[in-house]
Amino acid sequence: MFFKKQKTVVTDQLPQLDKTRIPNHVAVIMDGNGRWAKRQNLPRVAGHQRGMEVVKDITKAASDLGVKVLTLYAFSTENWKRPETEVGFLMKLPGKFFDTFVPELIEKNVRVNVMGYIDQLPADTQRAVNDAIAQTANNTGMVLNFALNYGGRAEIVTGVQQIAAQVAAGELQPEEINDATIDAALMTAPLGEFADPDVLIRTSGEMRLSNFLLWQLAYAEFVFIDEHWPEVTPAVFEKALAMYQARDRRFGGIAENQSDKK
Repeated sequence: MFFKKQKTVVTDQLPQLDKTRIPNHVAVIMDGNGRWAKRQNLPRVAGHQRGMEVVKDITKAASDLGVKVLTLYAFSTENWKRPETEVGFLMKLPGKFFDTFVPELIEKNVRVNVMGYIDQLPADTQRAVNDAIAQTANNTGMVLNFALNYGGRAEIVTGVQQIAAQVAAGELQPEEINDATIDAALMTAPLGEFADPDVLIRTSGEMRLSNFLLWQLAYAEFVFIDEHWPEVTPAVFEKALAMYQARDRRFGGIAENQSDKK
Protein backbone atom coordinates (compact mmCIF):
# COMPACT_ATOMS: atom_id res chain seq x y z
CA MET A 1 0.00 0.00 0.00
CA PHE A 2 1.28 3.46 -0.86
CA PHE A 3 0.55 6.54 1.22
CA LYS A 4 0.38 10.00 -0.26
CA LYS A 5 2.97 12.34 1.19
CA GLN A 6 1.29 15.05 3.23
CA LYS A 7 2.52 18.63 3.06
CA THR A 8 2.16 21.17 5.82
CA VAL A 9 0.51 24.16 4.21
CA VAL A 10 -0.09 27.62 5.65
CA THR A 11 -3.81 28.38 5.66
CA ASP A 12 -6.10 30.87 7.32
CA GLN A 13 -7.40 28.09 9.57
CA LEU A 14 -4.11 27.71 11.43
CA PRO A 15 -3.83 28.77 15.08
CA GLN A 16 -2.86 32.34 15.80
CA LEU A 17 0.71 33.10 16.76
CA ASP A 18 1.35 33.34 20.50
CA LYS A 19 3.88 36.15 20.72
CA THR A 20 4.88 35.05 24.23
CA ARG A 21 6.28 31.74 22.86
CA ILE A 22 8.47 32.81 19.97
CA PRO A 23 11.21 30.30 19.07
CA ASN A 24 14.74 31.44 19.86
CA HIS A 25 16.35 30.21 16.64
CA VAL A 26 14.53 30.07 13.32
CA ALA A 27 16.30 28.57 10.29
CA VAL A 28 14.98 29.06 6.76
CA ILE A 29 15.73 27.35 3.47
CA MET A 30 14.75 30.11 1.07
CA ASP A 31 13.58 28.04 -1.89
CA GLY A 32 11.73 28.88 -5.09
CA ASN A 33 13.22 32.14 -6.37
CA GLY A 34 13.77 30.72 -9.84
CA ARG A 35 10.38 29.03 -10.05
CA TRP A 36 8.65 32.23 -8.92
CA ALA A 37 10.48 34.19 -11.63
CA LYS A 38 9.54 31.61 -14.28
CA ARG A 39 5.85 31.93 -13.30
CA GLN A 40 6.18 35.69 -13.80
CA ASN A 41 7.90 35.20 -17.19
CA LEU A 42 11.02 36.76 -15.73
CA PRO A 43 14.65 35.59 -15.73
CA ARG A 44 15.78 33.57 -12.71
CA VAL A 45 17.91 36.44 -11.44
CA ALA A 46 14.75 38.52 -11.03
CA GLY A 47 13.59 35.96 -8.48
CA HIS A 48 16.83 36.32 -6.56
CA GLN A 49 16.49 40.10 -6.64
CA ARG A 50 12.95 39.89 -5.25
CA GLY A 51 14.12 37.30 -2.72
CA MET A 52 16.65 39.80 -1.38
CA GLU A 53 13.85 42.25 -0.62
CA VAL A 54 11.92 39.50 1.18
CA VAL A 55 15.00 38.83 3.33
CA LYS A 56 14.81 42.43 4.50
CA ASP A 57 11.09 42.15 5.33
CA ILE A 58 11.43 38.85 7.20
CA THR A 59 14.54 40.00 9.08
CA LYS A 60 12.67 43.01 10.44
CA ALA A 61 9.60 40.90 11.24
CA ALA A 62 11.65 38.28 13.09
CA SER A 63 13.50 40.93 15.05
CA ASP A 64 10.24 42.63 16.04
CA LEU A 65 8.83 39.28 17.23
CA GLY A 66 11.81 38.63 19.49
CA VAL A 67 13.59 35.88 17.56
CA LYS A 68 17.16 35.57 18.87
CA VAL A 69 18.76 34.04 15.76
CA LEU A 70 17.49 33.97 12.17
CA THR A 71 19.60 31.68 10.00
CA LEU A 72 19.08 31.93 6.24
CA TYR A 73 20.47 29.43 3.74
CA ALA A 74 21.73 31.87 1.12
CA PHE A 75 24.18 29.85 -0.99
CA SER A 76 25.25 26.23 -0.66
CA THR A 77 28.53 24.55 -1.53
CA GLU A 78 26.56 22.80 -4.28
CA ASN A 79 25.19 26.01 -5.82
CA TRP A 80 28.45 26.56 -7.72
CA LYS A 81 27.04 24.02 -10.21
CA ARG A 82 24.48 26.56 -11.39
CA PRO A 83 25.00 28.56 -14.63
CA GLU A 84 27.95 30.95 -14.39
CA THR A 85 25.81 34.02 -15.04
CA GLU A 86 23.46 33.12 -12.18
CA VAL A 87 26.32 32.41 -9.78
CA GLY A 88 27.92 35.72 -10.72
CA PHE A 89 24.67 37.54 -9.95
CA LEU A 90 24.32 35.75 -6.62
CA MET A 91 27.87 36.71 -5.65
CA LYS A 92 27.02 40.37 -6.19
CA LEU A 93 23.87 40.23 -4.05
CA PRO A 94 25.59 40.48 -0.63
CA GLY A 95 27.17 43.79 -1.61
CA LYS A 96 23.85 45.20 -2.85
CA PHE A 97 22.01 43.82 0.16
CA PHE A 98 24.33 45.12 2.84
CA ASP A 99 24.93 48.50 1.16
CA THR A 100 21.23 49.28 1.45
CA PHE A 101 20.29 47.35 4.58
CA VAL A 102 23.11 47.78 7.11
CA PRO A 103 21.80 51.18 8.33
CA GLU A 104 18.43 49.57 9.09
CA LEU A 105 20.13 46.63 10.78
CA ILE A 106 22.02 49.02 13.01
CA GLU A 107 18.79 50.87 13.79
CA LYS A 108 17.13 47.54 14.63
CA ASN A 109 20.13 46.49 16.77
CA VAL A 110 20.58 43.39 14.56
CA ARG A 111 24.02 41.78 14.32
CA VAL A 112 25.21 40.09 11.14
CA ASN A 113 26.99 36.74 11.29
CA VAL A 114 28.06 34.68 8.29
CA MET A 115 29.00 31.02 8.39
CA GLY A 116 30.44 28.98 5.54
CA TYR A 117 33.63 28.84 3.51
CA ILE A 118 33.88 32.60 3.09
CA ASP A 119 37.51 32.47 1.98
CA GLN A 120 36.40 30.72 -1.23
CA LEU A 121 34.11 33.60 -2.28
CA PRO A 122 35.10 36.38 -4.70
CA ALA A 123 37.10 39.20 -3.08
CA ASP A 124 34.26 41.74 -3.46
CA THR A 125 31.80 39.36 -1.83
CA GLN A 126 34.18 38.69 1.05
CA ARG A 127 34.65 42.41 1.56
CA ALA A 128 30.89 43.08 1.64
CA VAL A 129 30.37 40.27 4.16
CA ASN A 130 33.23 41.29 6.43
CA ASP A 131 32.22 44.98 6.34
CA ALA A 132 28.65 44.12 7.40
CA ILE A 133 29.93 41.93 10.23
CA ALA A 134 32.23 44.70 11.44
CA GLN A 135 29.62 47.46 11.13
CA THR A 136 27.05 45.54 13.19
CA ALA A 137 29.46 43.92 15.64
CA ASN A 138 28.32 46.03 18.60
CA ASN A 139 24.62 45.31 18.09
CA THR A 140 23.08 43.23 20.87
CA GLY A 141 19.73 42.21 19.40
CA MET A 142 18.83 39.45 16.97
CA VAL A 143 21.61 37.70 15.06
CA LEU A 144 21.01 37.60 11.31
CA ASN A 145 23.04 34.53 10.45
CA PHE A 146 23.70 33.82 6.77
CA ALA A 147 24.83 30.39 5.59
CA LEU A 148 26.92 31.42 2.58
CA ASN A 149 28.96 28.88 0.63
CA TYR A 150 27.87 26.47 3.33
CA GLY A 151 27.28 22.72 3.29
CA GLY A 152 26.33 20.55 6.26
CA ARG A 153 28.53 17.60 5.33
CA ALA A 154 31.54 19.81 4.61
CA GLU A 155 31.00 21.54 7.96
CA ILE A 156 31.03 18.19 9.77
CA VAL A 157 34.16 17.05 7.89
CA THR A 158 35.94 20.28 8.81
CA GLY A 159 34.86 19.91 12.43
CA VAL A 160 36.05 16.30 12.58
CA GLN A 161 39.40 17.36 11.14
CA GLN A 162 39.75 19.99 13.87
CA ILE A 163 38.96 17.44 16.57
CA ALA A 164 41.36 14.92 15.03
CA ALA A 165 44.10 17.54 15.08
CA GLN A 166 43.47 18.11 18.79
CA VAL A 167 43.73 14.37 19.42
CA ALA A 168 46.93 14.13 17.36
CA ALA A 169 48.43 16.99 19.35
CA GLY A 170 47.62 15.25 22.61
CA GLU A 171 45.19 18.01 23.62
CA LEU A 172 42.18 15.68 23.62
CA GLN A 173 41.62 12.00 24.27
CA PRO A 174 39.22 10.11 21.95
CA GLU A 175 37.05 9.06 24.88
CA GLU A 176 36.63 12.72 25.82
CA ILE A 177 34.85 13.50 22.55
CA ASN A 178 31.15 14.17 23.16
CA ASP A 179 28.27 16.28 21.88
CA ALA A 180 29.79 19.44 23.33
CA THR A 181 33.10 18.75 21.59
CA ILE A 182 31.37 18.49 18.24
CA ASP A 183 29.16 21.52 18.91
CA ALA A 184 32.29 23.58 19.56
CA ALA A 185 33.86 22.46 16.27
CA LEU A 186 30.90 23.48 14.09
CA MET A 187 30.26 26.82 12.40
CA THR A 188 27.30 27.57 14.65
CA ALA A 189 29.49 27.55 17.78
CA PRO A 190 29.58 31.39 17.98
CA LEU A 191 25.80 31.33 18.45
CA GLY A 192 26.28 29.78 21.90
CA GLU A 193 23.13 28.54 23.59
CA PHE A 194 21.09 29.31 20.46
CA ALA A 195 23.27 27.26 18.09
CA ASP A 196 20.56 24.67 17.37
CA PRO A 197 17.42 25.87 15.54
CA ASP A 198 14.06 25.30 17.18
CA VAL A 199 12.31 25.26 13.83
CA LEU A 200 13.27 24.90 10.19
CA ILE A 201 11.02 26.54 7.62
CA ARG A 202 11.38 25.55 3.98
CA THR A 203 9.48 27.38 1.27
CA SER A 204 8.28 26.29 -2.17
CA GLY A 205 6.73 22.99 -1.10
CA GLU A 206 9.98 20.99 -1.15
CA MET A 207 10.51 18.53 1.70
CA ARG A 208 14.24 17.89 2.13
CA LEU A 209 17.20 19.32 4.06
CA SER A 210 19.50 19.97 1.10
CA ASN A 211 22.65 19.49 3.17
CA PHE A 212 21.67 22.17 5.69
CA LEU A 213 22.61 22.09 9.41
CA LEU A 214 22.63 18.29 9.50
CA TRP A 215 23.88 18.08 13.10
CA GLN A 216 22.08 21.11 14.50
CA LEU A 217 18.60 20.20 13.24
CA ALA A 218 18.46 16.90 15.17
CA TYR A 219 15.49 18.00 17.31
CA ALA A 220 14.13 20.91 15.30
CA GLU A 221 10.55 21.00 14.11
CA PHE A 222 10.16 21.14 10.31
CA VAL A 223 7.55 23.37 8.68
CA PHE A 224 7.11 23.13 4.91
CA ILE A 225 5.08 25.79 3.17
CA ASP A 226 3.98 26.03 -0.47
CA GLU A 227 4.79 29.70 -0.98
CA HIS A 228 7.92 30.41 -2.99
CA TRP A 229 10.39 32.57 -1.08
CA PRO A 230 9.55 35.75 -3.07
CA GLU A 231 5.92 35.29 -1.96
CA VAL A 232 6.69 35.08 1.76
CA THR A 233 5.34 38.01 3.75
CA PRO A 234 5.59 38.70 7.49
CA ALA A 235 2.05 37.29 7.79
CA VAL A 236 3.09 34.02 6.12
CA PHE A 237 6.16 33.89 8.36
CA GLU A 238 4.00 34.33 11.46
CA LYS A 239 1.64 31.56 10.34
CA ALA A 240 4.61 29.23 9.88
CA LEU A 241 5.72 30.02 13.43
CA ALA A 242 2.17 29.38 14.68
CA MET A 243 2.36 25.94 13.08
CA TYR A 244 5.58 25.33 14.99
CA GLN A 245 3.93 26.39 18.23
CA ALA A 246 1.21 23.81 17.68
CA ARG A 247 3.78 20.99 17.78
CA ASP A 248 4.50 18.87 20.86
CA ARG A 249 8.29 18.91 21.26
CA ARG A 250 9.38 15.96 23.41
CA PHE A 251 13.09 15.62 22.51
CA GLY A 252 12.80 11.84 22.62
CA GLY A 253 10.82 11.81 25.86
CA ILE A 254 7.11 12.04 26.57
CA ALA A 255 4.86 14.99 27.17
CA GLU A 256 3.72 15.72 30.70
CA ASN A 257 0.52 13.84 31.56
CA GLN A 258 0.86 11.84 28.33
CA SER A 259 2.72 8.79 29.65
CA ASP A 260 0.04 6.49 28.29
CA LYS A 261 0.72 7.62 24.73
CA LYS A 262 3.52 6.44 22.50
